[in-house]
Amino acid sequence: MQQSVDKKRRRLLVAAGTVVGGIGLAVTIVPFIESWNPSEKARSAGAPVSVDISKLEAGQQIAVGWRGKPVWVLRRTPRMLKDLQSAEIREQLRDPDSKVTSQQPVYAQNEFRSIKPEYLVVIGICTHLGCVPTFRPDVAPADLGPQWRGGYFCPCHGSRFDLAGRVYKGVPAPTNLVIPPYRFASDVEVIVGEDGVPAQGKG
Repeated sequence: MQQSVDKKRRRLLVAAGTVVGGIGLAVTIVPFIESWNPSEKARSAGAPVSVDISKLEAGQQIAVGWRGKPVWVLRRTPRMLKDLQSAEIREQLRDPDSKVTSQQPVYAQNEFRSIKPEYLVVIGICTHLGCVPTFRPDVAPADLGPQWRGGYFCPCHGSRFDLAGRVYKGVPAPTNLVIPPYRFASDVEVIVGEDGVPAQGKG
């Protein structure tokens, strides 16, 4: 009788020990394997960013962060779009046709440097020494002169860009502002950091 109780007790202890050991092994292995995966911070640093443009009015710009860089989304007015096509302005630009292909995806290699002419999506970092230009949509302000039709002005060394991010001649910046990969998930949502087939919508 005592031997039977001892065998039952032994089996119970072995089973309990196996369960506890398995749990301990899982508790040890899961964090170890998890440590191989990129951290949440690392994932978010390169992850695509969704931008709601439903409330963005013509002439307004919003900024979001992507990969540690400011990305601007500008909704251009009809006047802005007309100016971008002006021969007078094109003559003042260093690369009006975006021939430096590394500055934008193929789908943004056009006079508007965008998928939809109405919306500009651009990284807000000057291509000279990495300063952040200011958004200057005003026409002919006293400090920028009568030829200024709106654009981006870098306060660090005076580089100027039009409202498509195209660099003017005679300034320190060597190339146009960079257009990041992006796509339209819908008419009111832009995904920055993902290439894709442009959504067929208005614009």
